[in-house]
Amino acid sequence: MKIRRSAPADFDAMLAVINDGAEAYRGVIPADRWHEPYMPGEELASEIGAGIEFWVAEEDGMLLGVMGIQDKGEVALIRHAYVPTRRQRKGVGTRLLKHLEGLADKPFLIGTWAASSWAIAFYERNSFSVVTSAEKERLLRTFWSIPERRI
Repeated sequence: MKIRRSAPADFDAMLAVINDGAEAYRGVIPADRWHEPYMPGEELASEIGAGIEFWVAEEDGMLLGVMGIQDKGEVALIRHAYVPTRRQRKGVGTRLLKHLEGLADKPFLIGTWAASSWAIAFYERNSFSVVTSAEKERLLRTFWSIPERRI
């Protein structure tokens, strides 16, 4: 498996990976926050334009996972971490996460849905910890631009 920075030619495959991997959230996150598709192309393009640097895991020319990193000055955010359903729990996400952790010499923050116990467990297995509710709210308001409802 090779980890590399995404290229413009990866856009459609990245979108497919993101939307396939996001199926895990269907019926778990609030219904008003689910979209079909979960991430439309315009949103991915906007996220790239906002400075998220995407990295991909690939093997034999096939994308196995997508994960972004966004520099926010004093911290780096891990953004949009997805692995297709059939490739999950095979080390792809861990390899991407470890690679991204090596890219910045600053604290990392990760946000995910509180109801996504599998995602939280993944990050905990990779040495991250859940912060208090008050700290979560402060961090989300400081480093993310998300609707109040999602906080």
